[in-house]
Amino acid sequence: MTVYRLDVAYDGSGFRGYAKQEGHRTVQSELDGAIGTVLGAKITTAVAGRTDAGVHARGQVVSFEYQGDVDRRRLQRSLNGLVGPEIAVNAVVAESDQFNARFSATWRRYRYLIDARPTLDPLTRHIAWHVDRPLDIDAMRSVAEVYVGQHDFTSFCRTVEGKSNARRVEESVLEEQEGFVEYWIKANAFCHQMVRSLVGFMYDVGRGYSDGQTASQVIAAKDRSEVASVAPPHGLTLWEVGY
Repeated sequence: MTVYRLDVAYDGSGFRGYAKQEGHRTVQSELDGAIGTVLGAKITTAVAGRTDAGVHARGQVVSFEYQGDVDRRRLQRSLNGLVGPEIAVNAVVAESDQFNARFSATWRRYRYLIDARPTLDPLTRHIAWHVDRPLDIDAMRSVAEVYVGQHDFTSFCRTVEGKSNARRVEESVLEEQEGFVEYWIKANAFCHQMVRSLVGFMYDVGRGYSDGQTASQVIAAKDRSEVASVAPPHGLTLWEVGY
């Protein structure tokens, strides 16, 4: 049995997220079906990050097991013919038997893109959240700095019973570039809606709607009701996964 790794990018606009869902079109259902068609076998993929509906990926990593030889270039070509243009397989690599796209990953990096220009741009509306009010970028940047470190992010996550929301954030920075605000965050893992909630709180601070609460107080509260806003999914992209 050989483990194969796929480096994948996709426009999440037309999908109900990555993971298979009965009755819905997802990235996994399209990709697994295409791999199965090419290889003539039923395939189930593991994935580094289960992105939500509308979320994009530039550096997603997928793995699957297959008994038999694979012409990797042919597989890549065939898959792109079946799943393109919304999904692109950028590489096919044979990995060790122990490799798993999800459990072997040591960190994930996301970018959230805000369009802070006065007028919405039709060419970027699917990948950037357009905001129609001035933002205090310095205040938002101060919040981003507080996110760094090992924290319980229950205030920013949908809680799953029996699972911890403790995460280690290694990078959390806000950058401005030609009217866009880019938020970059890197962590060992993320819980459900975590990045979008972190951005949502920064947005509330940036527009002066934070009710005077600091990011440290919100984190310490461990209460989901403390965060009022969740940024929309289309501004979020899984940028890179580390192993």
